Order: sequence, then structure tokens, then C-alpha cells
Amino acid sequence: MFNWFKSKKKYYPDFWLEYLNHFKSKKRTTIKETRFVAFDTETTGFDRKEDRILSIGAVSITKKTVQVNQSLELYIEQDIFKPETVKIHGILKHGSLEKISEIEAIKQFLAYIKDSDLVAHHAGFDKNMVNEMLLRHNLGKLKNKFIDTGHLYNKSKHIIYRENLKEHYSLDDLCEELNVPKTDRHTATGDALITAIIFLKILSRLDKRKNLEWDYLLK
Repeated sequence: MFNWFKSKKKYYPDFWLEYLNHFKSKKRTTIKETRFVAFDTETTGFDRKEDRILSIGAVSITKKTVQVNQSLELYIEQDIFKPETVKIHGILKHGSLEKISEIEAIKQFLAYIKDSDLVAHHAGFDKNMVNEMLLRHNLGKLKNKFIDTGHLYNKSKHIIYRENLKEHYSLDDLCEELNVPKTDRHTATGDALITAIIFLKILSRLDKRKNLEWDYLLK
């Protein structure tokens, strides 16, 4: 007997299919020619299942230059809200900031990142939070390559200093190490810009020692 349940296909919205299409013809280019997107999320907490994203900030990097005039800043309306976290991110539940729905934030974020390589500090957290947001709307997970600035910084340290490396560097730690101003710290857009500058400084350090190749950057 024909099984109708097994024959059912999952239909995705057009904006998700458009996002996936970017990867069908994606070719690996040189690091200089690649578009990177540094991004950050401000959330209600650290539990990817229970907490929610309140804000997403992103900035593009092309030809080793931060495209500040092409940044993305989204504030998301959420039913889940924890007042005790306001002192960190400064986002009020009913403030003056213009907020959009979660699904609208997904549409705008995916349209912005396309197939770019994503850069974040403690990238696993931001990646998991975005993926949970996508799954709540019956979408798949992000397909982009991810680069973690904390991991990359450790690789940039000269071998004679490797014994003194920390297992986890905060964004503040890397600002101190690399002399990066903490402008708009703890806002998604501000932290995305800081992450982008840190990323470029680490690339410059690595590039002085060897010709950067993708296998080295992503592994």
C-alpha cells in the first residue's frame, strides 16, 4: 500500500530557499576576496532552548575592510524577557527601540549574510541561538562557515607563548590584548564591530608569518 505519510515533502518559504540557493554555486575564493560578516547577539540568557535573542548586530568585511555603512541592526519583539539582564544589554521590554517579529528578523538576517563566512566571538553560542530561532520556525540550520575569534587568536600567538594561553578569552580580553577600543560594548552592533576589528588584527598578525590559506583559518 502506498504510504502517503512518507511521500509528504517539507515545503519551505521562499526566503529560506533563496538563502539555500546562495550555497549551490558558492566557490572558495581567496581570503582577501571573501565576504565575511562579523555578528553578535544580545539575549535574555545563555540557555539556547529557554532564552531568546533580543538583538542582532552585524557588519560586513570585504577586501580586509570593515564596511561600516553596510551594517545590520535588528531588535526583536519577544514574549520571553528577563528584567535582570537589562543591566547588561540595556534593552527594555517596552522601550523606544523599534522592534520586529522573530520571523522578520530571520528574513532580514539571512538576506544580509547570504553565503558569507560568519565571524563571532564564542561563535558556538551565537550559532546555537540563531539555529534554535530558525528551528522554532521549522527551518533548517545555518549553512555558513563559522570562525571564532577566540580560537583564531590562540592560533595567532607565537609558539613560545603557547604555554600561557587562556582556554577562554572574553571580548574584553582581546580588546586589551589587541588595543581595540570598547566602543558601544554590550550592544549587538557595537560588539559586532569590535569583533570585526579584532578579526582583521588577527588576520594581519597571521599574514605576517605565512601566506594565509583557508585550511589553516577554518580548521
